[in-house]
Amino acid sequence: MPGTPDTPGTGPRWAVVDVGSHSVRLEVADGAGAAPLPVHTAKWRLRLAHWVDKDGTLPREAVDLLADAVTEAHAEARRLGAAELYAVATAVVRHAPNREQILETVRARSGVPLCVLDGRREAELTFLAARRWMGWRAGPLAMLDIGGGSLEVAFGRTGLPDFATSAPLGAARMTRDHFGDQDPPPGHALKSVRRETRHQLRDVGARIRWESPVATAATSRTFQQLARLCGAAPGRKGPFVQRVLDREDLAAAVKRLSRRTAAQRAKLPGISAPRAAQSLAGAVVAHTAMDLLDLKTLTVCPWALREGLLLHRLESGERSGWIVL
Repeated sequence: MPGTPDTPGTGPRWAVVDVGSHSVRLEVADGAGAAPLPVHTAKWRLRLAHWVDKDGTLPREAVDLLADAVTEAHAEARRLGAAELYAVATAVVRHAPNREQILETVRARSGVPLCVLDGRREAELTFLAARRWMGWRAGPLAMLDIGGGSLEVAFGRTGLPDFATSAPLGAARMTRDHFGDQDPPPGHALKSVRRETRHQLRDVGARIRWESPVATAATSRTFQQLARLCGAAPGRKGPFVQRVLDREDLAAAVKRLSRRTAAQRAKLPGISAPRAAQSLAGAVVAHTAMDLLDLKTLTVCPWALREGLLLHRLESGERSGWIVL
């Protein structure tokens, strides 16, 4: 099979399994060359954030679905000739009161140990991916990433960030905590999201404004969909088309989304049906963060945490957390 460890000249093949609030994603990449080249991706849409109890607990049914998805991802990675695999869980598992039970169940069922990154490490690895994508000529770089459970912010002048942090401002989390079943939510609920975002990012905003980044990058499906809504090229144009999100355009998009139900938002350009319910909260968080950090535009970067893990493995040679298949 091309790209397997035994194939001369191609180098190893690695796999990353990413457990997020919305889906479990598998990315298999060849490690030869200066960048890990993706050869296969797969997705299991579990929508774990919708299963979460009020205290953040994942119920048994959701844990079973997660274990099944990781088992299937593990098998697919082996079938494709991956030599090593890294499985990572982010905010939806990181903040769960029953986290240890989740990890034990997944490992017992799939044979795969889930590594739970803290928010700062997640921000660092995502920054690494964005920096490599943007290139050194981009200069001092600020990076934002909105997931389902958290928002990561980082700034740096080199490959590693000088500053990295995480805040509980994910699109699914904010939808659950501030909108509930209100569809569309009233104006005071939107103000509540803005107020919480400003509270969480007050010190972060001061730091980024002081640093005055030359370049800015946004990763994650939330930013990709918002950029498409604001006129960026569709995904079918490929990853190398430049996509930029303008703060003024995003402000107009927030108003557009706020007047519609989730079902109506799903008919808008770029807004997928599974993410329509959380698209408004994601847009409000994104716009408030851009305003507070004084960022007029963001360049949408297709690389994020999975690519950061692969790049770190490629560049550092560190194998901690990676399992041999």
